[in-house]
Amino acid sequence: MGILIVALALFTGYGAAYLASEDVRYLTRAGIEQTAILQKRRPLSELLGDSAIPATDRGYLELVLAVREYAARLGLEAKETYTTYTDVGRDTLLLSLTGSKRDCICPVTWKYPIVGRVPYKGFFDPAMAEREAAELEDKGLDVWLRPAAAYSTLGWFNDPLLSTALVRDTVELAALVFHEIAHNTIYVKSATAFNESLAQLIGYRAAEQFFRTRGETVLADRARDRWLDEIELADYYRRLIDTLTTFYDGKPAAEALESGRQAIAAWSKSELENRYGPRLKTYRVARIAERPINNAQLVGVLLYRTNLDWFERWFQARGAAVETAVAQMRTLVAGIEGDSAFARLRSAIEPATDPPAAVTP
Repeated sequence: MGILIVALALFTGYGAAYLASEDVRYLTRAGIEQTAILQKRRPLSELLGDSAIPATDRGYLELVLAVREYAARLGLEAKETYTTYTDVGRDTLLLSLTGSKRDCICPVTWKYPIVGRVPYKGFFDPAMAEREAAELEDKGLDVWLRPAAAYSTLGWFNDPLLSTALVRDTVELAALVFHEIAHNTIYVKSATAFNESLAQLIGYRAAEQFFRTRGETVLADRARDRWLDEIELADYYRRLIDTLTTFYDGKPAAEALESGRQAIAAWSKSELENRYGPRLKTYRVARIAERPINNAQLVGVLLYRTNLDWFERWFQARGAAVETAVAQMRTLVAGIEGDSAFARLRSAIEPATDPPAAVTP
């Protein structure tokens, strides 16, 4: 899951600035929500001894603790992440907003301290999210608002497991815990797509390794298959985005823009159903295939599916061992920012005689 830009302390004493500034109101709400989440934490060990907690839920909580322990063995910085639990009291934790021009895959970005520039913005307040989305739409942009069930504070706080993230799927829950802990371990400033795509690799490959060490072959195979499906979908989206980019580069007029987007949507639907669908083992493509072209949604897709095959090549070249891949990746990206992360990964996985491949934005 993504990283929410949170206020590190409550914003007080702003007076008129609070009334005048949407940014101050946004950060204040984020600070209040983060404080409430931290205040309501309960130790998982305490919950496991609570007879009022259903046995099924206790099983999931035990899984989280086992995954945490295994993550530390893999060299991931689990710290105190997911040693506690918070019931947020609602089905949706927050909404994540992305935006893009309609005639190019050009994400709107927001800049914050520590994390740098990122192509999304998280909102605890649905009304505030809808207002900002409407402002982007009024400017003629594509927008995408989606719910998010979890986030990482990059180790600034001891993140609790949130009720919204307690998915009733053993593989996805394990992958989620590994994914979020991965953000504590490796984070490249202003490189959201790199960070999230790397965390995808770590999430699923670590889950596979975890279940295999426990002799749970069916679950290990499902984690592996989900990761391989993610690579297939990343290839599908790359081809779709490349096709759209070529089309947009022709600077189509308004009417041609809309008809061209519709034609590409029809082509991509056929490609997904006929070329990629038969290869997928854990996904059903029907819902994906029916989506209209929305550049903001594609920006969101890229956050989690950029150059996944590069990360898999890195993983396989290190003996298909998560601990080795993580340790050497930390060294590879130490001290760099932004697009340098993908450039350095590309150089590490490509033979020196190969021509450099294009980096997907």
